[in-house]
Amino acid sequence: MVEEAAIRAGTGEQGELFPDSSLPDELVGYRGPAACQIAGITYRQLDYWARTGLVNPTIRSAHGSGSQRLYSFKDLLVLKVVKRLLDTGVSLQNIRVAVDHLRQRGVQDLARITLFSDGTTVYECTSPEEVVDLLQGGQGVFGIAVSGAMREISGSIHEFPAERADGVVVDQPSDDELSRRRRTRATG
Repeated sequence: MVEEAAIRAGTGEQGELFPDSSLPDELVGYRGPAACQIAGITYRQLDYWARTGLVNPTIRSAHGSGSQRLYSFKDLLVLKVVKRLLDTGVSLQNIRVAVDHLRQRGVQDLARITLFSDGTTVYECTSPEEVVDLLQGGQGVFGIAVSGAMREISGSIHEFPAERADGVVVDQPSDDELSRRRRTRATG
């Protein structure tokens, strides 16, 4: 169950979260195997979550045998948050409620959210005052800063092949020496 702790909607214009365009646009997506590696989950989890509606790919869903799902940046972020909540022992039922709430947010809104849980309930905090109010109850909680997950994904997403829903070719990053060293280190 997600409890909103006095969410404050800003009335002013927000600047770009990643003004250097390190995030792909809304038509750029990643296939299942890349989404799994980026989010740190298994393909079996990804498939189950898509079939049960926990995290559906927003760019392209699978239609029959041989078709490929295409996950957006926001989908990858939600996958990573779901994985972290599962790792901390939150039930899939409570995660579903939290994910439904996260789906209503834009990527920039998600960057301001920190999720806290006591292992049972998931709370959303958008300001330091809300965090303090939540912690005054005296119970142990853990937090997931969604902006931290965003930075992790945006830092590694460029290492994976992407495609656009409209068929326009996505420029893949050049295979420079640093990229080769990172790939070698990651694969052993």
